[in-house]
Amino acid sequence: MENFTMLQYFQWYYPADGSLWNKMTKEANQLKAFGIDTLWLPPAHKGMEGQQSPGYDVYDHYDLGEFDQKGSIATKYGTKEELLQAIKAAQQAGLQVYMDIVLNHLGGADETEKVLARKVNPENRLEFISEAYEINAYTKFTFPGRNGKYSGFEWDFQCFTGVDFDEATGESAIYSIQNQYGDAWQDVLDTENGNYDYLMLADVDFRNPSVTEELKRWGEWFHNTVNFDGFRLDAIKHMPPGFFNDWLDHMRSVTGKELFTVGEYWSPGKLDDMLKYIEATGERMSLFDACLQNNFSIASKQGNGFDLTKIFDGTLVQVKPELAVTLVENHDTQPLQSLEQTVDYWFRSLAYALILLRTTGYPCIFYPDLYGANYCDKGNDGSAHEITLEPVPQIQTLLGLRKNNVYGEQQDYFDHPNCIGWTAGGIPEKGGSGIAVILSNGDAGVKDMEIGKEFAGKVFRDRLGNVEQEVYINDEGWGTFHCMAGSVSAYTAD
Repeated sequence: MENFTMLQYFQWYYPADGSLWNKMTKEANQLKAFGIDTLWLPPAHKGMEGQQSPGYDVYDHYDLGEFDQKGSIATKYGTKEELLQAIKAAQQAGLQVYMDIVLNHLGGADETEKVLARKVNPENRLEFISEAYEINAYTKFTFPGRNGKYSGFEWDFQCFTGVDFDEATGESAIYSIQNQYGDAWQDVLDTENGNYDYLMLADVDFRNPSVTEELKRWGEWFHNTVNFDGFRLDAIKHMPPGFFNDWLDHMRSVTGKELFTVGEYWSPGKLDDMLKYIEATGERMSLFDACLQNNFSIASKQGNGFDLTKIFDGTLVQVKPELAVTLVENHDTQPLQSLEQTVDYWFRSLAYALILLRTTGYPCIFYPDLYGANYCDKGNDGSAHEITLEPVPQIQTLLGLRKNNVYGEQQDYFDHPNCIGWTAGGIPEKGGSGIAVILSNGDAGVKDMEIGKEFAGKVFRDRLGNVEQEVYINDEGWGTFHCMAGSVSAYTAD
């Protein structure tokens, strides 16, 4: 038994200089020593903006930085050879590698096609606001730069449910394509905007069997080429859950691997929607705990007005911990991004303690919280903003504590709205070491907590260095633990 921790090894504004894969090769052993076990990599394929693309505007799944397409050979993160070298280095260091899979849409088509389409109300996609008429849609993907290598499959309008641009008129709107597989959207679970099948660009139609078979062939090729260990699945709420049931079963069957999978079903505050998706997919995948991340964001902005005893209310980790990937932020929630939902800096150490120092959930660390980040972009106000994200203090210490101390039975002391704590007694295989954690979003706090009679007479110290006072464990296994105002402390025995 060992606690695992994932690192999202990128952020949206990582420099477009082709350096990430080489950086990963150099840092693999160091990351493992820090207490990282798995790396979630960004999309490895060529996007429609070439080397400027973060990869979520996917153009060619088969181009991993090998072909001169969209103005570059390399992707934003490097070349195919550098990617393969980085994954090999990571796995030799004892790290597992999860690939970011983007199957919902394609962008940057090579040609337009004349197709019949109906315009829809963007706020109610079930409402068609025009009769079917001909538009000029970017739906023909021939990949001339690859010239049929690895796959001769070409995408056309029969492979898509909708687009957002008519080249003939220059009009941007949401258009429902009328093809032989349907004259409306696919059935998806999410009912936001009436039906949330359509997200962006050319929306893939999974009702077309030639599409699903091609994506299976690509998945096999991708694994044979890269030899990854698992997946992060992008934008799954916009796709029929039945597709991933079939695709994941196929991938696990042909590879003979477990292929750990975490899906992005981003519905903050909508736990029931996430649970419905888990049910619809037969628990084939974990989900990012968007509800917990939302609680962290709210708590950080409300300060001591937030009731910490409710920090886990309405979260996936509370009701389905074995399928919850917990996080503080990611590339979509970071400042100036599409789903911006930031966690204020003062609360980030507390939030990381709440995911790293507990026995439930699979925590994922965000790249800037380990490395920091500095970038500039336009905000919703139309003005440019320079953003500086500092690394989270003592995050490496938190990782070490998770790896060595966060085991055994967990006891919660969620008995004060501004000061909560918990203990875990440890397990013999880890030297019997346990941990006591206490945190406050208000004044300095103090709490009596039980760590276990086996620690009677032991001295516990705050490994985060925020409190100097030692804690002596009494004969009944209890101690009195302190934390500073708006801070967290984590105590272990000498």
